[in-house]
Amino acid sequence: MIRAFFRSKEWALWAWGGGALLMISLWVQVQITVAINKWYGGFYNLLQSAGDYKDNSAEGVQIFYDKLISLSYWINGFEGEPSFAVLAFPYVMLAVATGWFTRIYGLRWRQAITFNYIPRWRTVKEEIEGASQRIQEDCNRFARIVESLGLQVVRAIMTLVAFIPVLWALSESVTIPFFSDIPGSLVWTALIVSLGGIFISWFVGWKLPGLEYNNQKVEAAFRKDLVLGEDDKANYAQPETLWSLFTGIRFNYQRLYLHYGYFDTWMIMYDQFMIIVPYLIVGPSLFTGAVLLGVVVQVSNAFQKVHGGFALFLHNWTTITELRSIWKRLHEFEENLIRYEVKTG
Repeated sequence: MIRAFFRSKEWALWAWGGGALLMISLWVQVQITVAINKWYGGFYNLLQSAGDYKDNSAEGVQIFYDKLISLSYWINGFEGEPSFAVLAFPYVMLAVATGWFTRIYGLRWRQAITFNYIPRWRTVKEEIEGASQRIQEDCNRFARIVESLGLQVVRAIMTLVAFIPVLWALSESVTIPFFSDIPGSLVWTALIVSLGGIFISWFVGWKLPGLEYNNQKVEAAFRKDLVLGEDDKANYAQPETLWSLFTGIRFNYQRLYLHYGYFDTWMIMYDQFMIIVPYLIVGPSLFTGAVLLGVVVQVSNAFQKVHGGFALFLHNWTTITELRSIWKRLHEFEENLIRYEVKTG
């Protein structure tokens, strides 16, 4: 799976060159999000002090629009403070281009895996159960999930590298109970709540990978009988057999949905709580005058970015569960190919 793309001379340019291009694009996007977080501070401080412009509202309105849509940063040769439009427009264009290229990259990866398997599969004489599904469906799903999840992992790492110093510096502006004397208290808080969430998620969802794997096995058996029935309805695709196979599918799905119900309940509660955590931490300082609204918004945004980086696997638990089951099936398929190739030789 990995070697077919990254260790192949045929695909080296796509695998390594395309990967490097994606990482450069992600790094630029992360730097723009850091700049946007800095922009939040000035913009929300302006909103908090809007009352200061009641005697000169025209000036206040002009500053307000300059913060949002002014192009003077570009016109003046990248001097001064960029507006939101100056930051957001290139981010959107770059994100769209990256999304398109990522999908092409995943398609090339699928092609590399698929045509690594096909000639090897054609040389073996033994029947490998579910070979068509492994080559067609699982290769596609593996490439698409790794393409998406891999990009998220790289983005999370870059986000942590960029935002941990920001959140560390903002920690000096707030006082957290039990962490007040610890440098970078907001960073440690984000790490603790993320690790705690991952541990609980593992406990709640530990049965999901096995259920996903079993689900693919019963689906494969049902599909196989239908495919054989296309050419031989007399011996295959009998109603009794199909009903028995579908009963297995229904039973496994019911168990799977039950455990996903537990997991979804936990995840929804956790995500809702994490929305208010940064405000619980820094909100009281706003009322004492220790910080301005801009700092509160900066802390909230930076905290969510750092927490999102730490909790990447938590928020992609179901996707990782699916990937593990696909990896297991493809690994078994590769082992069968190797065993039968050796046996044939």
